[in-house]
Amino acid sequence: MRFRVGLLTEVLVMAVETLRSNKMRSALTVLGVVIGVTSIVGMTSLIRGFGDQMETLINQMGANTVYVAKMSITSFASGKKFIDMLRRPNITEADARAIKDGSPAAMMVGWQLGNGPGSDPQRISYHDISTKLIPIIGSSANFADINYIGMDAGRFFSPFEEEHRRNVVVLGYTVGETLFPAVDPLGKRVRLNQEEFTVVGVMGKRPSPLGGDPNAFAVIPSTTYDKIFEVPRIRGLLMRFLFVGVVGYPNVPREQLLSQVQEVMRSRHRLKVDQENDFDIVTSDMIMGIFDQFTRAIFLALVVISSIALMVGGIGVMAIMTISVTERTREIGIRKALGARRREILWQFLLEAVFLTSIGGLLGILFGSSIGLLVHLLAGFPVSLPWWSFAIGIGFSASVGIFFGLWPAFKASRLDPIEALRYE
Repeated sequence: MRFRVGLLTEVLVMAVETLRSNKMRSALTVLGVVIGVTSIVGMTSLIRGFGDQMETLINQMGANTVYVAKMSITSFASGKKFIDMLRRPNITEADARAIKDGSPAAMMVGWQLGNGPGSDPQRISYHDISTKLIPIIGSSANFADINYIGMDAGRFFSPFEEEHRRNVVVLGYTVGETLFPAVDPLGKRVRLNQEEFTVVGVMGKRPSPLGGDPNAFAVIPSTTYDKIFEVPRIRGLLMRFLFVGVVGYPNVPREQLLSQVQEVMRSRHRLKVDQENDFDIVTSDMIMGIFDQFTRAIFLALVVISSIALMVGGIGVMAIMTISVTERTREIGIRKALGARRREILWQFLLEAVFLTSIGGLLGILFGSSIGLLVHLLAGFPVSLPWWSFAIGIGFSASVGIFFGLWPAFKASRLDPIEALRYE
């Protein structure tokens, strides 16, 4: 179907004049569209920003790193009960050493504890400066290598210091900035839980996926951790939540590493062939898979909620366009008497509806982007504004105009010119 450019220009001018002459009615008409598109763009910017930062953080784990834990997010995602997971045997340093000895694919094996359920955050102080409550992690000497964390200053503690329970500490980036804003932290003595610790290093900065601070923590040798902290109890059970990190050789497939780690752990826990694992094995891909499921569910709920707002807006567009057809019946009769064809009348009212909802879509994009940037400025929550979210907003709004404006446009195009001219 050919459509003249001149007619398109004429129709757009008429649509603008209609909006200008009925400002309040037009604003109320597109309100539902604005709300729907705002929610789509605003929430998409927050979800994508969170996803990008989470992916960056998880990728730091390394594609060839495997974690073994008593319980993890994978168990919760699969629907296992917390009380059942509490009854699982604790993971120990002996398990880590057994994995190192029994897994030829394992290049590095380390462990950490103190950042699980029941852990007790502490404050670290230097003179009159004190941090907020932060996690204190007890780990093996290869913590930084296992977790792919660089050093901003100094070094990590050595196996000798770990073995001899030395009071040495490696600070997270934020903790180092808080306690030593203009002072070299290396060699300084800080206080932790009535104990003095010597600062031997400050770790590099890591990205923040939730707008929180993943750099607000400190690491001490696991042996020292056991010396100064009591093992937490949950329902009378000793809960020493220790995580084992295993890094495979670069040329070894991760599936082979997973198989060997699982075989060692099942053997140590004396599990039969038909018994399921009483421990969790976690990789970066597993965490990203769970996160993707979570974001997809949120996005689906968002689409449903936004669709309701868009439908309300669409019904408003249909009602207003139907009223407009009635009000302009005589105008339609004159245009037809002067030679306007049905399809031209149809396009006129259809494009008016699309123009109306597209204005709502543009306003929704503006408001949604502003909300995302405002949350980022006030709360530090990461945001991302992908071009496709704008395309979805405009596409949805235009589709609403086409769908709900079609019936009034057909009604206008089918009016009899003689009857229309007689209409008062």
